Amino acid sequence: MTPELRHLRYFVAVADETSFTRAAAGLHIAQQSLSQQITVLERTLGARLFERDARGARLTAVGELFLPEAKAVLARADEAVATVGRAVRGEIGTVRLAFLTTTANYLLPPVVRAVRERFPDLAVTTAEASIAELVEGLREGRFDLAFTRPPLVPGLASRTLLTEEVCAVFPADHPLAGRSSVRLADLADEPWVLTPRSSWEPWHRSYDADFAAAGFTPRVVQRAATVQGLLGLVAAGVGVTRLTRSSHSLRRGGVAFVPLEGDVARTELVWAPGHDNPAVPKIVEVAVELAETTDLTEAG
Repeated sequence: MTPELRHLRYFVAVADETSFTRAAAGLHIAQQSLSQQITVLERTLGARLFERDARGARLTAVGELFLPEAKAVLARADEAVATVGRAVRGEIGTVRLAFLTTTANYLLPPVVRAVRERFPDLAVTTAEASIAELVEGLREGRFDLAFTRPPLVPGLASRTLLTEEVCAVFPADHPLAGRSSVRLADLADEPWVLTPRSSWEPWHRSYDADFAAAGFTPRVVQRAATVQGLLGLVAAGVGVTRLTRSSHSLRRGGVAFVPLEGDVARTELVWAPGHDNPAVPKIVEVAVELAETTDLTEAG
């Protein structure tokens, strides 16, 4: 039979005190009960652990050998309990973080760095994903958190980390490329390059509303599935598009970013409530604190 942990604790207490009386007092149990439990342990092991006499309790040769082993088992048990406690508090474990390409350069590095500094035993794995993959992954539990932009779908929780300008993106030699700002209505006659509607319908419904408010329906001449693809088409002179200012980090040459008057975009940290990863609130706390104290568009 394998001894119980409480029996090992009783044994170590008597061994350290060399006295059943003092050990019982420290354990807050009756001396007679302690003596009985040690007897149960000795019977379980098939060996005598103590020599009892008027001066107290002395370890036998077997007891001397057993003591460091018992202490090692108890220490490992305490470590296991502490590990569970840290996991419950979200200080250890793994968090699966998804992100849109356009948030990676400026948002991902500072947040992941801050999490690792605050919680060095909390592993953060990252995965680039399209908006549709990201939302599906959150809902199905493949991702714990994600950096993305609204509008999304009902049932997801979020915290806004930053707000930034939305810009019209022109070929570098476009007549409007040197303007300090433009209105969306100024681009009514331009050819447009946009992402496919199938990439994320909620975004495109929002775009439709913005274009309608500006008084036109865009003439879309080509579509590209990625921001890099859109920037390449703009640089080639195929058309204009509309992106967040931070997207400029994905292509430095051949394009010009001009702020659209009154147009801003939010970047959010998003998660699905009800999933049981206890580290999620820790990551949210760190990211929000960082957003409040740092310009995240420059921190990466």
